[in-house]
Amino acid sequence: MSARKPLAVVGEAAPGGYRLEEQVGFALRKANQRHMVIFASRISDMTPPQFAALAKLYEIGETSQNQLGSQIAMDAATVKGVIDRLKARGLVALDSHKDDKRRIVVSLTDEGRQTIEKLLPLAEAITAETLAPLNSRDAAALMRLLSKLA
Repeated sequence: MSARKPLAVVGEAAPGGYRLEEQVGFALRKANQRHMVIFASRISDMTPPQFAALAKLYEIGETSQNQLGSQIAMDAATVKGVIDRLKARGLVALDSHKDDKRRIVVSLTDEGRQTIEKLLPLAEAITAETLAPLNSRDAAALMRLLSKLA
């Protein structure tokens, strides 16, 4: 008869001391899930990557598709899909670069500019709600620390 390992008690460390709840990836995923629920409750017709693309274009203006991907932390294939969906909605326009016809330039359309201008206050509210459990000092510290990890 083999000895059976006892079942772990909730809150008790597993053999070796590993606790999932104490791992940075798990904590980041839970925080991100909370943020995504808040985002979806306020901006239901756009994904966070689509919002990021519009917000960055609003901030920096016309740019190459590759540069936009770099600015919003997306690989070339992902940003292409995001841009294609935004273009289909009439929110961005694609054009060839004036000096290098091989490069694709992305810009906001008038509708895209109007859309992002309406969404920016919602995005600020989403950030505030996501950070609501923290006081302002802790929220600033979290943002500073996260920027060190990025």
